Amino acid sequence: MASDISIRAEGDVVVVTPAGELDAITSPDLAAALEGVLGADSPCRGVVIDFSRVTFCDSRCIGVLVAAYRQARDRGIKLAVSSPQRTVLRLFVIAGIDQVLTIENDTRVAVDTVLA
Repeated sequence: MASDISIRAEGDVVVVTPAGELDAITSPDLAAALEGVLGADSPCRGVVIDFSRVTFCDSRCIGVLVAAYRQARDRGIKLAVSSPQRTVLRLFVIAGIDQVLTIENDTRVAVDTVLA
């Protein structure tokens, strides 16, 4: 089952909003969406992954985020995660991804952060 992922531009920032569970089955959809955004011919200044609608994520999702972070860094694009639900944020902290990625509680703040 493909996950529900919306992509919208806010000026020079692209906001990617996955929904539902991100696991071994659906995380590749997020990876493909992020690859499309980060690999675009005319890259954006920043990417925000809005996790407000994600109810679950596992280690495969963490791997996708780390890969996206590396791709963004290599292309000079700032990347941030916004609005993770408490259980998802807890996984990020346990996995240590909060030490690598910028995580904001609010998508608007995250957009401003990647533009700064």
